[in-house]
Amino acid sequence: MKNFTFLFVSFISITSFSQSTANYTVVFESIWESVADNPTEGQSTIDLPGSAHWSPLVVATHKTANTFLMMGAAASPGIESVAETGGTSTFESEVNNNADADKFIDGGGLSSAKGTITINSLDVNEDFSLVTLASMIAPSPDWFIAVNGINLRSGNNNINNGWKDTFSIDLFPYDAGTEDGSGYSLDNVDSNPIGVITSRSNTTPFNEKKIGTLTFTYNSSTLSTRTVNKIDAVKIFPNPTNGRITLSNIQDIELNSIKVYNVLGKLVKQIEIAKGLSKLSTNLGNLNKGIYLLNLEAIDGTNRSQKLVIN
Repeated sequence: MKNFTFLFVSFISITSFSQSTANYTVVFESIWESVADNPTEGQSTIDLPGSAHWSPLVVATHKTANTFLMMGAAASPGIESVAETGGTSTFESEVNNNADADKFIDGGGLSSAKGTITINSLDVNEDFSLVTLASMIAPSPDWFIAVNGINLRSGNNNINNGWKDTFSIDLFPYDAGTEDGSGYSLDNVDSNPIGVITSRSNTTPFNEKKIGTLTFTYNSSTLSTRTVNKIDAVKIFPNPTNGRITLSNIQDIELNSIKVYNVLGKLVKQIEIAKGLSKLSTNLGNLNKGIYLLNLEAIDGTNRSQKLVIN
């Protein structure tokens, strides 16, 4: 059976394609300040510490929602490290060791409470079009801002090759659920038991106002093009069969041969094909009942295989 499995994989028809990619500029603008300093837009009900700043903005591109964080779920070690200390190495390892992810980016930090962090060039592949970001509100027990798996694909291929145009997201504070504390301090005890990621809005020291914005500015994209082998259009019927099979839609393929292999990978029948046929019928009734691998080979070297059952 091992030979059969290897043969099946090796004969799968090659379909070549180039994935669409897009380039964005990402800007995090922090407006973090106290209500005392800004009664209209301030978010902090207590004064900010003199050391108020933001840790490096970490970014992951991936393909599945909730891969690296989810509101209402426990923080991963990487998100815990970002939220508690601003450390990025653990999160980077989580991204680099996850087959669901494409890339990790350290966008750098911000040495003040207000200001911007800019990632000038974020390249995103359509297979990994979700973006997760996080940065620590520092100093704090385990507070951070985050965007969880925002999809940069719009679903409309007629505009920007299917990529979203420039847009902004309001950012609010979150609690990682890993340390206790209600003030701006790094010296805090671990939560026991460990909690889950929750909103910190309207919880001391924050009110309900946003703490910043995140803007994705669309710069450019490539057109997704796919080339599917014509050999994939060949229809083979009936299957299962009593022996006789028909191949249709072969007029533009220029098939070279049909080869039949048993489950042990042994070639048991080969049929040469004349050019210009639109349909071909052949009888495999001389073969024993069972499962076979039918391999079609075109003149250009492409090939396709599929399971064939003879009753």
